[in-house]
Amino acid sequence: MSSIAFAGATKHRIASFLTLNRIILQVSARHCIGKKMAPDWDILTEVGIRFIRHQFTYAMTCGDIEKGRARFNSLLPKTPDIYPVSIRNTADGKAKWFIPGNCNTDTIVLYLHGGGYTFRGQVSDRFAQMLAQHTKARVFMPLYRLTPEHAHPAQAEDAIAAWQNLTLHTPPKQIAVIGDSAGGHMALMLLQGLKRLGFEQPALCVGLSPWTDIGEHGDSMITNNPTDLVQGWMALKFGRWLDPDKTYGRQALSPIGHNFEGLAPIYIQAGGREMLRDMIVDFARQQETYGADITLDVWDDMPHNFQAYDTTKTSSTEALKQIAARVRKATNA
Repeated sequence: MSSIAFAGATKHRIASFLTLNRIILQVSARHCIGKKMAPDWDILTEVGIRFIRHQFTYAMTCGDIEKGRARFNSLLPKTPDIYPVSIRNTADGKAKWFIPGNCNTDTIVLYLHGGGYTFRGQVSDRFAQMLAQHTKARVFMPLYRLTPEHAHPAQAEDAIAAWQNLTLHTPPKQIAVIGDSAGGHMALMLLQGLKRLGFEQPALCVGLSPWTDIGEHGDSMITNNPTDLVQGWMALKFGRWLDPDKTYGRQALSPIGHNFEGLAPIYIQAGGREMLRDMIVDFARQQETYGADITLDVWDDMPHNFQAYDTTKTSSTEALKQIAARVRKATNA
């Protein structure tokens, strides 16, 4: 974290800024007496995780999701990385294009943002810019409907609509789908939706810390809570918001409940210290037994969505290089 970006109402900016400074003081004091979140993490890494965790907690428990979103989006800690990427809204206002200054390919990345299907804001744009910069490809980010206002199948329908929009002018084998967290869930479920509708698959599907089971799954949902920005109870609440009346059920709405054999190649990245680790590892192992084309890389020292650290962490740098290389190879760019 080298800077912060503000957005929205002044009252939320002030509240978030005060929270960030309180956390900085607390973490600094803890490090002085040797009480670190993880032995190899510096103060800024721990501050960032604790701050985002606090913002999620406030937003999900304040009783007003719009107020919660406003607070969550009011302050974004940023790495020193600069992304010369232009942002353009589509004419219908349902998506954004991220065009990198170093664009040198006809490949398009369909980016499905994370946020538990509930949040979108500065953090989503920043992640999209990062992907555009590293893949050197145009990135298309749908502004899909959010929970809890819009339960399933709204998000799945919006993903299909985005795919149909892109494939009007771009061959599917020129498109890579990338999703992080809940966006990773959305990306994986899009493959199933395309199969069901008889549509061609993308060249590649990349899941970054993907949510593969909307229910309680694995010890890491508890044991990794101390080192992650997303907590187990949050994932379960996101699941309830996605299917509030249990109309569809956990099996149907979880990627781990489906067979991906014969679908697009899948590349997954996960952090060893993230709460979703066990369900991600179990999903990859399961799909291997089915015969799916799947690869999983785990960086043991990293939390959820660690790619956002970019050049400030060796693991993040390596992960982004892998993503870019796999996208280029899959799309013959």
